[in-house]
Amino acid sequence: MGKLYCIPSLQEIDSYLGFAEKYNAGFEYNDFFVTGLLDDEEALNRVIKQYMAVHHDRSSDTMHGAFLDICVNSADSRIFEASDYRVRQCMDIAVKMGLKAVIFHTNYIVNFRLRSYLDSWIGRNEEYWRRILKDYQEQQVYIENMFDDAPAMLKSLAEKMADEPRFGVCLDVAHACISGLPVQDWYDVMFPYVKHIHINDNDGVEDLHNPVGTGIIEWDKFSRWCSGLGKEPSVLVETRGYRHLEASVEYMQKNSIYPFV
Repeated sequence: MGKLYCIPSLQEIDSYLGFAEKYNAGFEYNDFFVTGLLDDEEALNRVIKQYMAVHHDRSSDTMHGAFLDICVNSADSRIFEASDYRVRQCMDIAVKMGLKAVIFHTNYIVNFRLRSYLDSWIGRNEEYWRRILKDYQEQQVYIENMFDDAPAMLKSLAEKMADEPRFGVCLDVAHACISGLPVQDWYDVMFPYVKHIHINDNDGVEDLHNPVGTGIIEWDKFSRWCSGLGKEPSVLVETRGYRHLEASVEYMQKNSIYPFV
């Protein structure tokens, strides 16, 4: 089955360690996309040391990179420099902690239909992520659909990067659900490129991060799609807090939702 992931919290680390042991689950660290922490060297090093002191194999763990205001395709040198600085901060943390992969967002301007912008976004992103993967030989990079209105841009980038085994798509099913397109459209377009998946539930309007099974997402279709991929992508249950993680997994097990098939 595809590897299961959860988001650990230092405040409840014993619960998450128990979860990881029970389900052979990995951790996806969400502490390090917070720019306030990235700017506080003392606090940042303290958090890293606390996680590294935990008795847990981090070799398959992932982390979410900075995403707010990140624009690695910017033609404005100052904006690019700031974005590149944040990305490399996150990659350096992954190296220090011995993590497998870092997830970043697409972060393009939705509904900006100018062809030159679209082509530039694809070209600049391809160039940038190839450079990052060259500079960080032990890590993988997954690009996640944020509030994209369609899968075409991410697909185009994934096609360009198809020869790079350490690059992949992180499909956020909940983000797809609020995109305005049927989620099935995202499944159909992204299936060759998905290596990692984020799941939680919502009402089709807001990105609520509610427990799996409490919203409008059709999880039976999700499971059928995953089963037909011919591979086993990893899955992060991206909910808020341990109680919602437990509720999600209980629902997934009861209803044989991937990866519990």
